[in-house]
Amino acid sequence: MSILNIDLQAIEPWVSNNDLNTFLPSALRALEGLHNKSGKGNDFLGWINLPDNAAEQAEEIISKTAAFKQGLDCIVVIGIGGSYLGTKAVIDALANPFGNNLPGPEICYAGHHLSEDYLDVLIGHLQSKNWGIVVISKSGKTTEPALAFRLLNTALISKYGRPEAKNRVLAITDAKNGALRTLANQEKYQSFIIPDDIGGRYSVLTPVGLVPIALAGYDINSFIRGAQQMSVPTLPGKTDLENPAIIYAAARNALLAKNKTTEILANFNPRLHYVAEWWKQLYGESEGKDQKGIFPASVDFTTDLHSMGQYIQDGPRNLFETFLTVGQGQKTVIVPEDKDNLDQLNYISGRRIEDINQQAALGTLLAHVDGGVPVIQIQLAKLNEEALGALFYFFEISCGISGYMLGVNPFDQPGVEAYKNNMFALLGKPGFENQTEILKKRLEK
Repeated sequence: MSILNIDLQAIEPWVSNNDLNTFLPSALRALEGLHNKSGKGNDFLGWINLPDNAAEQAEEIISKTAAFKQGLDCIVVIGIGGSYLGTKAVIDALANPFGNNLPGPEICYAGHHLSEDYLDVLIGHLQSKNWGIVVISKSGKTTEPALAFRLLNTALISKYGRPEAKNRVLAITDAKNGALRTLANQEKYQSFIIPDDIGGRYSVLTPVGLVPIALAGYDINSFIRGAQQMSVPTLPGKTDLENPAIIYAAARNALLAKNKTTEILANFNPRLHYVAEWWKQLYGESEGKDQKGIFPASVDFTTDLHSMGQYIQDGPRNLFETFLTVGQGQKTVIVPEDKDNLDQLNYISGRRIEDINQQAALGTLLAHVDGGVPVIQIQLAKLNEEALGALFYFFEISCGISGYMLGVNPFDQPGVEAYKNNMFALLGKPGFENQTEILKKRLEK
């Protein structure tokens, strides 16, 4: 089995081979447009070559992060959107879910929302820790991470004093411009650069993702190697049916043509929850423009089969699923025999829990297909750094292809500014006075 496999058998009742073949040439042209930089947003295509570029930077990242985390038992990663989702997705997928059992320091997160309670509890949690900060922002002015950094840096200075606090901050930001770059230069923070030609949601293979993943103690060389492996079969020179990115993008758009307007990414391993959260941002922010795009949603099975499962089985037939599964892991848990058998489970005694989980996935697929839901299947051979690197690059290249097929720019996010402008006006930010008056009149109504 290769590192990642894709199976379209469970969409055939809705999308025939002829249907799929209709979309494959468009997908190939979109892929070629990404590589020759002839499409929209072509100044943000630096991520395509990241697998090889990241490999060149890995040694520096490993060396510097090893020195930075020396003696720390907790590091707060400050960022929002693509500045933290990829990091959290990888770390959560690899980490022991109970307690702080990372190979490196505990990783906490801030700057990804505006919850006062969360920040208060986090600051309290840090009081007993030997801690530092990784702050990630290209501009340094995005409200949520900038506010979190102001609060946490104040707490850091209060605990350690300004000279020592400077050594406990690592900034990942623009090379030359922006508030965070200015501050990093003034305070002489150790820093890494966010490349100008890479947007946040495509940045997990830059220091944005690689630095925190390395700080957590995981093997970024293997993560990069997985992305390198996936970059080969997704090149334009491969035939359509050998290229998993083209297959996935074409299948999604063929289903959209059949009025399947919502895609649900379903996993059967709770470790993949934040992979789905990262995927939702990637596709939602890339495709959702000009009244176009497939709405990305996610579920954790079998948990959500006891909640959202009813809607998926019997609700409106405007959706399709992509099952993300993993081959059997190295851990083995066997169902014991029970002499009383009150729970009626002796029929599965002696079997692995993972085997039962796989049968649940197969049973779910059959039920949902029978209920009118097409299912794309993506399987990872294992759940490790290498497989995750391949998965992330696969989704990124597929997303770029799909966005071009829809005729949108997959690399900007103009709609994100709307809430910010309203928030700034309501908070009285200088320069937004005219909008403040307009919003006040709207709210009075």
